[in-house]
Amino acid sequence: MLRSYRVLASSLALLGCVNAAFADPPKPQTVSPAKPKQVVLISFDAARDISQWERSRALAKRTGAHFTYFLSCVFLLSPETRQDYAGPGKAAGKSNVGFGASKQDVAERLEQVRLAAAEGHDIGSHACGHFDGKDWSKADWLTEFASVRRIFENAYAIKSISPEPPGWRDFARHAVTGFRAPYLSTDKPLYEALPEAGFQYDASGVSNEPELPPTRNGITHFALPLIPEGPKAKPVVAMDYNLYVRHSGGIEKPAMADEFTERAYQAFHAAFDTEYNGKRMPLELGFHFTLMNDGAYWNALERFAGEVCVKADVECISFRDYVARQRAGQAQASVGG
Repeated sequence: MLRSYRVLASSLALLGCVNAAFADPPKPQTVSPAKPKQVVLISFDAARDISQWERSRALAKRTGAHFTYFLSCVFLLSPETRQDYAGPGKAAGKSNVGFGASKQDVAERLEQVRLAAAEGHDIGSHACGHFDGKDWSKADWLTEFASVRRIFENAYAIKSISPEPPGWRDFARHAVTGFRAPYLSTDKPLYEALPEAGFQYDASGVSNEPELPPTRNGITHFALPLIPEGPKAKPVVAMDYNLYVRHSGGIEKPAMADEFTERAYQAFHAAFDTEYNGKRMPLELGFHFTLMNDGAYWNALERFAGEVCVKADVECISFRDYVARQRAGQAQASVGG
């Protein structure tokens, strides 16, 4: 009887080994793919006031961010040299945003441009006289772009500012690769003119939400997204001027600056959190050098950037750098595929 139990036990053990041999191999542990870094694109239009140049550059140094400055080239001309610019269909010396205040003012702005570029920031074009080009022809846009490049390249010579930094003209010929239209006002001829004028990207669009910028006809197209804002989470274009109009009807209300700062900060952070915890689409935020509502929107920006740009999985980079990475990736895929 004992022998029978031993035979049965041996048989069961053998059966277990056979079953183990033919069992499904253990499944490898699934690992979720790593998320890409969250990209934040912060830009400034017009880029006039010297104090705001200095303030933004200081913010970048604190946070490791790189910004894009869309410069209006009339700010490289003083009242004495304003005749050097004539917008399409406009008399010489006309501008919707004025000119530089003086030769010294222009010299200081040129130095800020030089310093910002040396620190890795992106210098883009905001055209020259801040005119609405929605009805311009392709020839009109090319004329405006030619004025931008001529004034930028010859800025020191036009105002007899010396010494001109070594390499300035070469820098001026090649540095400006991006454009944002005044008033975000565009037309079909603009997009025909941009590649001919040597631009690589345009940041004049508006989108319903953050999205991947497409590239068409050699131009990468960025768009300021609509983001929820305020007690009712109503969508607003992610730009300080649009918040200014939303909050105070475009009229200064300095007594409410703290409230507006908090609302703007909350809107920026909510939009960021949606992408950071979701698909991680690039988030674009736009500003001006004008301190609307007693600087509410710059105060919100500094608080926001100070919290998010320092994160290990966040990059606050310029449009130029985003385009360069995108195109390098496409080139690598093309070579490897």
